[in-house]
Amino acid sequence: MNTQQPTEKTLEAGPTSLTLRSPVKDLRVAIAFDVGGTKSAAGLVRADGTILARRTMATNAGRGGEAVLQDCLALVGELRAEAVTAGVEPAAIGLGVCELVDLAGNIISDQTIKWRGLPIRECFGSQLPVFVEADCRAAALCEARLGAGRSFASFLYITIGTGISCTLVIDGRPYRGARGATGTMATSPLPVWCAACEGISRTALENLAGGPGLVKRFNQLTGANALGADEVLAAASQGEPAARRVIADAGESLGGMLGTLVNVLDPHAIIVGGGLGSAPGAYFELIDAATRATIWSDTQRDVPIIRASFGADAGLVGAGLVALGER
Repeated sequence: MNTQQPTEKTLEAGPTSLTLRSPVKDLRVAIAFDVGGTKSAAGLVRADGTILARRTMATNAGRGGEAVLQDCLALVGELRAEAVTAGVEPAAIGLGVCELVDLAGNIISDQTIKWRGLPIRECFGSQLPVFVEADCRAAALCEARLGAGRSFASFLYITIGTGISCTLVIDGRPYRGARGATGTMATSPLPVWCAACEGISRTALENLAGGPGLVKRFNQLTGANALGADEVLAAASQGEPAARRVIADAGESLGGMLGTLVNVLDPHAIIVGGGLGSAPGAYFELIDAATRATIWSDTQRDVPIIRASFGADAGLVGAGLVALGER
């Protein structure tokens, strides 16, 4: 990645803020989006991974897909105007979305963002060429080309935030599967025998280890009114017993799934990203320990488990790379 450190200036506009960096004009630029379940990011992304300008906003997906779409379209106009000010011309638009995306770039699920069936590419494409990718694969591409995955022939990229997804990367390319429907890891019910109730529990892993799941369980155990996973992590770091129990259970459950994937796929490394996966504190260490405890063969147990170089920005940068043809 280019090590130049451009100068920055921050522009305020209503509920969002924009950080603009002085561009290098001879490098391609894309308008990129990382549309997530809780918040969405947009920016001008350079081919070397530099984010020249950034916008963030609450997704508020409960308003419906059309409302989220209009918010994103408005940001395209703002970012094009900023690109003119900065002296760059975006070549394309890259959309990373927290849904399944098929091999033709069609959104084929609507678990969180209700864009399935909407003319997404046509709406964005009226301004610039547009390319759509699943957010986890976009983030994995970023780490493969520019980040922590560059030195590995294969790795598992897991993103932990509002949801949890996982992508296998082979020779620098995220594996897209037969239908393009790779990435779902923790949303489906996971049947497990429960010793306490002597029955089968079908709790989805996301409900235990994703951000909203941590918050909900912590509030149930304590009667608190935490709003974000960062509050649970902070409470755990201060020794609060319920918070420590919540993240310990989450780390063990998620690590168990990752260990199973290592047993099946034998990757060279695991790279952990996303807002929650990149957070400091014990959660990462708990996932690391539980993963290694679940790996069956001692020849695999020393697999590197590392944080994503781009952290929570991997999805945004990856969407830009997709738009610029790095697929």
